[in-house]
Amino acid sequence: MDLKTYYANIRAVEATLQGDFIVVVSLATSEGGKAGVASEVPRYVAAKMINDLRARAASPEETALFHQDSEDRRTRIEQEDEARRMRVMVIPASDFRKGKDRS
Repeated sequence: MDLKTYYANIRAVEATLQGDFIVVVSLATSEGGKAGVASEVPRYVAAKMINDLRARAASPEETALFHQDSEDRRTRIEQEDEARRMRVMVIPASDFRKGKDRS
C-alpha cells in the first residue's frame, strides 16, 4: 500500500465534505461491522471511513432524521433527569390547618 496515495485519497474525499461534522451511515464489513448505523463524526474521520469503505455519507434526509432523533433523545433524557430531581414535601393536614387558623 502506498501511503502517499492512501492519504491523498482521504484528503480528496475530505475536500468534498461540507461542514466540520458529518453524519455517516455504516456499511457491513468483513470484521462484523453492522450496516445502517448513523453517527456524527469529524470531517477527517468521515473521510477516512468513506475511503476505507466502512461508511458512506448520509443523505440530507438521513441527516435530518439523525439530528431529530438526537434532539428527541436529549429532550427525553433531560425530562427524566428533572423528574428524578423533583422533590416532594408531605405536609400533615393538622399543620396546614394551624397555619390557616392564624390569619
